[in-house]
Amino acid sequence: MKVLYFDAFAGISGDMTVAALLALGLPLQQLRATLQGLPVTGYTISATSRQVHGIGATQFDVHTAATGHSHRPFRDIRAMLESCGLDGNSKRHALAIFAALAAAEGRVHGVATDDVEFHEVGAVDSLVDIVGTAIGVTALGIDRFHVSPLPLGTGIVDSQHGRLPVPGPATVELLRGFPTRLGDGEGELVTPTGAAIVAALATPGPPPEMRILGVGYGAGHRTLADRPNLLRLVLGEVVRAPDQDELIVVESNIDDYNPEFYEYVMDRLFEAGARDVYLAPVQMKKNRPGIVLSVLCAESERERLAAIILSETSSLGVRFYPVRRLVLPRQMRDVSTAYGVVRVKVAVSPDGRENLAPEYEDCKRIAREHNVPIKLVYQAALAAATR
Repeated sequence: MKVLYFDAFAGISGDMTVAALLALGLPLQQLRATLQGLPVTGYTISATSRQVHGIGATQFDVHTAATGHSHRPFRDIRAMLESCGLDGNSKRHALAIFAALAAAEGRVHGVATDDVEFHEVGAVDSLVDIVGTAIGVTALGIDRFHVSPLPLGTGIVDSQHGRLPVPGPATVELLRGFPTRLGDGEGELVTPTGAAIVAALATPGPPPEMRILGVGYGAGHRTLADRPNLLRLVLGEVVRAPDQDELIVVESNIDDYNPEFYEYVMDRLFEAGARDVYLAPVQMKKNRPGIVLSVLCAESERERLAAIILSETSSLGVRFYPVRRLVLPRQMRDVSTAYGVVRVKVAVSPDGRENLAPEYEDCKRIAREHNVPIKLVYQAALAAATR
């Protein structure tokens, strides 16, 4: 799995993002050819090499003959992207970035998302920056995105709405939930376009353990007094290994016990700290059908769990032996569905992909409360967890 880390120590903008993707290996000719799928004319693009504080970087420019800013409502941009010739992933990323920005602008100005009029972002250069970013991350085969804390700068910036504080209102809305540093740096370091890119694509925080495949630096157009005006994109491949732990298995063969009682015994064992409890059918002496009751636990829990087996079942003895296991990192995530909140277990596989499992007991309880099939609750929880 490929991961892209936005190391935004000097902020982020749309043109810096495209520039860094070009520095990572996106061919300019491929970008130029793919952008022709947009029904937009009257512009050319270029990429030049620069030295910024001794670091080799790429600067990306969109040259237009028109002056001023065009105004495009989100519904028009969405219709244009949906009907254009971009591939599926590029189209999806571009739509997600514009949708995030439209929702933020709508909250700021108190209008419906579809009615949001894009000004600066409606201009050709910003449109190319956003679609160019979508083309770049698709061409490089990136699966996941992470972003560093963002310096938001200080000061006042001119816009189509007049003079606005830095960071701009839409930028603040877009970065809800992201670690930021207010007052860090002079001027606007994170533009609304840059904020929309990370809000739509990235997860806050450092990436998982990865093997670095490439680094690209995208240069901004201003000169900053306190830092190089660069966006660093680090491309890597996840190499996370599962954790290891040492446990024991406590087992007993049973052939003369009422099978109705196993549910109760298993509940007691789980309540007492068992990591797992399972039953396996076997053929025992004199060809009698029997059950192997197995309990996975820590060494410190062995005596307590063995006592439950010996007191609750007809077993006359237990055996135990050490085992080692590989364990995927996991966490619980609460997700909201139309039926209520469901806990979802999230485990991360060695290639960085998430394995999702809604908690059965939550789904069962909610299905009974709402008198709906449990599979509908389960499906709703999975859908909410993958949004």
